[in-house]
Amino acid sequence: MSYPPSAQNTPAKLRNRTSSTSNDQCVIVFRETSKASAVVFFKLLPYFPLPQRILRRHLASSLYVRCSFLHHSFLANVDDAYRIFFKHHTCYDLVPLSAKLIVFDVALNVKKGFFALVYNGVRVAILWDSETQCHVGLLTITDFIRILHKYYRSPETPIVELEEHQIKTWREQMADYARPLVHITPERTLLDAVRMLLENKVHRLPIMDPQTGNPLHILTHKRLLKYLHFSMPKLPQPTFMEKQLKDLSIGTMQNVICVETDWQLHRVLAAFIENRVSALPVVDADGCLVDIYAKFDVINLAATRSYDNLEISVFDALQYRREKFSGVATCTLANTLKEIIDTIVDAGVHRLVVVDEARHVLGIVSLSDILRFLIQKHSSE
Repeated sequence: MSYPPSAQNTPAKLRNRTSSTSNDQCVIVFRETSKASAVVFFKLLPYFPLPQRILRRHLASSLYVRCSFLHHSFLANVDDAYRIFFKHHTCYDLVPLSAKLIVFDVALNVKKGFFALVYNGVRVAILWDSETQCHVGLLTITDFIRILHKYYRSPETPIVELEEHQIKTWREQMADYARPLVHITPERTLLDAVRMLLENKVHRLPIMDPQTGNPLHILTHKRLLKYLHFSMPKLPQPTFMEKQLKDLSIGTMQNVICVETDWQLHRVLAAFIENRVSALPVVDADGCLVDIYAKFDVINLAATRSYDNLEISVFDALQYRREKFSGVATCTLANTLKEIIDTIVDAGVHRLVVVDEARHVLGIVSLSDILRFLIQKHSSE
């Protein structure tokens, strides 16, 4: 498979059927299928309707699944209900009616790539190598953090590497962290998807057409749990859902990495890299929770073009969202798993901070922690 370099290479028949914005760097294409998506490409332009063979297989499997889930008496253990739910639904079920995918050529300038993420309001782009004619990886906010952590020196010293490097240059320099693109196909089950996310310790899983290699969507822990949560009223409720967090082995309850309000940003970014975490609770001098600094907050440095000064405190860095911030999503050891899942889904967050009555940080419960627990085989009591 190869991508034409610009909209001018798109057949007239397809151009007439799409709404697009194009120049030498960017093309936006709206796919016309039963599950249409807007796809933004930089130096690339595919047009790939969802294959009818996938639609037919999905329809057949969906009818079977919906019928089979009308009767739950076949469950040998009600605590396995959610694992079986994931097992009998496919990745295609989570492809939205309208979605945006971004693909960057690895020859694109790194800085332009991150600005494009900000401009399009997304957190990840799929990477395409024109030389090898294949998708080779993802560009995420973690890459932005690694660049800042590796090359930042002082406010007076520009980060030349961010300004001048191509994405492929950055990937070559970070070869030790490189891994093959982990992906899945539409026909695979959601249980397969959850396991792949957990086993590979990744937060995003592209759904790829197995015949054309085209990306269709990107699965996340958040999307998977939200899909299950929507279906929970129709499913048998496992007994562990009413158990309190203190009685369950979920989350990180020891050695929780926190940062203080006066920590400078370059120190916070180092904590992300060294501890391989996606969010850091921010505590005051008494160790009480006051905020949280997540990897996603780092992208604001690109949005405001303030990445050249990492000497500011994490408290000041969070000022940009303080007025509209409703507070850190938390839970206690006394909350049930059902309450925790309701809170994390309704709040639209990726983790809850576990606190005591004085708001001292006790632990973290993340989406991956919850999914890992839900797909376990639970013994009958």
